[in-house]
Amino acid sequence: MKGPAIFLAQFMGDEAPFSTLDNICAYMAELGYSGVQIPSWDSRCVDLKKLAESKTYADEVKGTVEKHGLEITELSTHLQGQLVAVHPAYDTMFDGFAPKETHNNPKARTDWAIQQLKYAAVASKNLGLTEHATFSGALLWPFVYPWPQRPAGLVDTGFKELANRWKPILDVFDENGVDVCYELHPGEDLHDGITFEMFLEALNHHKRANILYDPSHFVLQALDYLQFIDFYHERIKMFHVKDAELNPTGKSGVYGGYQGWVDRPGRFRSLGDGQVDFSGIFSKLAQYDYQGWAVLEWECCLKHPEDGAAEGAPFIAAHMIRKTEKAFDDFADAGTDEQGNKKILGL
Repeated sequence: MKGPAIFLAQFMGDEAPFSTLDNICAYMAELGYSGVQIPSWDSRCVDLKKLAESKTYADEVKGTVEKHGLEITELSTHLQGQLVAVHPAYDTMFDGFAPKETHNNPKARTDWAIQQLKYAAVASKNLGLTEHATFSGALLWPFVYPWPQRPAGLVDTGFKELANRWKPILDVFDENGVDVCYELHPGEDLHDGITFEMFLEALNHHKRANILYDPSHFVLQALDYLQFIDFYHERIKMFHVKDAELNPTGKSGVYGGYQGWVDRPGRFRSLGDGQVDFSGIFSKLAQYDYQGWAVLEWECCLKHPEDGAAEGAPFIAAHMIRKTEKAFDDFADAGTDEQGNKKILGL
């Protein structure tokens, strides 16, 4: 495992040191991070199209990060990936993620998003990256709770269409040697293990369709996030280190009662302030020889982001496990051979 790293999306702003890639990298390096995950939609960080079209520019961006002793862990297209598939109920709200010329034109918005993902595939290759972070988008989310009863075949049709939209994108990522890692997240059609399996089945198990593991979203669903690793470790290629808590009451539970984040039973917290068993997670990932980055994604309804960032690097570093190359009881090895083993067994 590599790290600690940090996702820059929640920290970018219009004031220094958060207003440029150069300045924010200097800031994060000072806090003890060794990698940064870059939001591709934020022009204060990068120009995604230019990253795809110019290896020289990609090298310049990489140099900006590396001069601070950092590495680029992955690019993110969470906002663009969201727009690959949007149910009409969300058209107005999600138009804000796309250029103005695509507003009130769902087809143009989807076409723009798909092209953005294809740029991201080439850009990732130009930066020497092998994983990419994104959302799947959602056609079926309004129907997640079946009332009225879902019409027969609705879910199959939705996943077939989602796969049809993503298959050409995944093929471009495959051509560029990059895995697409979907953050399984409420609000997305891919939000748990079952929905990811449905998607894989519709894609004929495309090898580039993988998982960004974020336990916080599983805590809020009351899902067993440790067993999830047992089931899907072969597809887990990215890891967001994010904390959360679920404290249901006699008034509200998983759905939150339309309350704001501070008042919801399920809410995101800074590392160490929630309920996530990070010792268990890091142990599981070490057990399955996870080779990717441990990336802090700060989202907390209470703590200031600068405090969350400052606490995050040492928290991750303290949980990372350097795997042993020998068994703890090797000192007691009797050094027997096949003949000795037969003798022990009385053969």
